Amino acid sequence: MFDIKAIIRRALEEDVGPGDITTAATVSGERPGTAEFLAKEDFILAGLGVVRETFNQVDPKVCLLAQAKDGDPIRKGEVFASLEGPARSLLQGERVALNFLQRLSGIATQTRRFAEALQGTSSAVVDTRKTTPGLRVLEKYAVRVGGGRNHRFNLADGILIKENHIVAAGGISAAVTGARAAAPHTLKIEVETRTLAEVREALEVGADIILLDNMSLEMVCHAVKEIQGRALVEASGGITLETVRPLAEAGVDFISVGALTHSSRAVDISLLFSGLR
Repeated sequence: MFDIKAIIRRALEEDVGPGDITTAATVSGERPGTAEFLAKEDFILAGLGVVRETFNQVDPKVCLLAQAKDGDPIRKGEVFASLEGPARSLLQGERVALNFLQRLSGIATQTRRFAEALQGTSSAVVDTRKTTPGLRVLEKYAVRVGGGRNHRFNLADGILIKENHIVAAGGISAAVTGARAAAPHTLKIEVETRTLAEVREALEVGADIILLDNMSLEMVCHAVKEIQGRALVEASGGITLETVRPLAEAGVDFISVGALTHSSRAVDISLLFSGLR
């Protein structure tokens, strides 16, 4: 289902089209070259494997030499990897490789900030399905590189009864009862709640995980006391670096942050030719 090679192939088809006419017109087909990846800011590296596969699809003669690995902190001004191979091939794969590397490193960097904010607590930051269509497997990989954990990859990964399911089913009790009857015993049932009354109803009907959606810190504290360890607790909804630690200290097990994948800024990386061999 998640074919990384196909994702990269589509990206190259989109960018190169019928051919790179600028490079073909200006650079000799026999000329070799080298290029360096230069950090323009501090970030957490993610996506070197994608870069390697990108250039492998462009031209297997291109060689990626990495001085760092995914998960490493990279400092502004650092050259962390380089390329050697036909100059035309380096130019042709440049943009796609950088797009992936900047995007994934941006997600890993933002995730690392959240993970560091939770150090010393028992809470974990997790992602959501709010990902770029077609890039979910890569973006969720970047979350793990940054120190976060993955929520569901797709709708088949677990039962998460959300607000619209509750309305359509006729209430929390009806939704959980139906899910319990249909699901195998190996699947946990998670229920989204917005009020303390909904938390109590979810507990009474035996939810395994209770999602506290867009609740104030005060409400979260009350909900955790109400649950008393009878279910795992997840908090979500507009959570920021400023609000994440108080939620963890309130006793929630997981904190889901959609912004890890839908709003992380791509980091600034350049690929600069360092000369022709």
